Amino acid sequence: MKYSTSPPTSRCHSPVPTEFSSSLPTPIVYRHNCMGAATKCYKYLRKLLKFEQMDFEFAVWQMIFLFVAPQKVYRNFQNRKQTKSQFARDDPAFLVLVTCCLCVSTIGFAIVLSLRFFQFVKLLFYMVFIDYIAAGLLIATIFWFITNRYFRIDRTQDVEWGYAFDIHLNAVFPPLIILHILQLFIYNALINDNTFSARFLGNTFWFIAISYYIYITFLGYANIEILHKTHLILSTLPIMLLVYITTLCAGINISYLVMEFYHYRAL
Repeated sequence: MKYSTSPPTSRCHSPVPTEFSSSLPTPIVYRHNCMGAATKCYKYLRKLLKFEQMDFEFAVWQMIFLFVAPQKVYRNFQNRKQTKSQFARDDPAFLVLVTCCLCVSTIGFAIVLSLRFFQFVKLLFYMVFIDYIAAGLLIATIFWFITNRYFRIDRTQDVEWGYAFDIHLNAVFPPLIILHILQLFIYNALINDNTFSARFLGNTFWFIAISYYIYITFLGYANIEILHKTHLILSTLPIMLLVYITTLCAGINISYLVMEFYHYRAL
């Protein structure tokens, strides 16, 4: 019996014989690829406790290329789609490393803001569970809903929620390094002041960080063939530029305001 070598038209259907249909059971590989989102989530979360099975070296490679060539990172997502029938990561190593970076940066905030130990713990709780996890889940869900509802052109397929969350993780890493690490080294010396140069430097840090987030988010959704009009995500860049110029002219130091908010939050 001769079978077609072309991929199935749907993610959850096995190949169909070219001459006549077969009563043979669906191949195991396709059953695995068609497991539900809940099962995928369970397998992903279960790996969080198995550090020896995580590929941290590859996760570090992704982190580096998110700065220098984010297109290469999303090329890897395409390869995963072809080999495992899913865009989303099945290895939580990247999530773990970003969380570690956030914990280290919170120590930097505690030093810059002169926080006591319990204030540091409180700030760490807010940054990890509110700013990072809760906000990430909310943003990923919003993008997942909007892209599936308004950007999808192939109604037989949809954007995986896990991939939407991965896009957020990718996009949030460069701003994390820019705002939570690099900025801290010069905050007290150059930014924490009521001068135009301090305002310009602090607001520029934020503009670059947000621009990174928008661009990497755009690349993530533009990587999916079933979506169109993804360039609309880039339309927020002129808005950010306008806000950036407005804050400079209005005498608003965004970095100073955010640091004051973090300090108030830790009290």
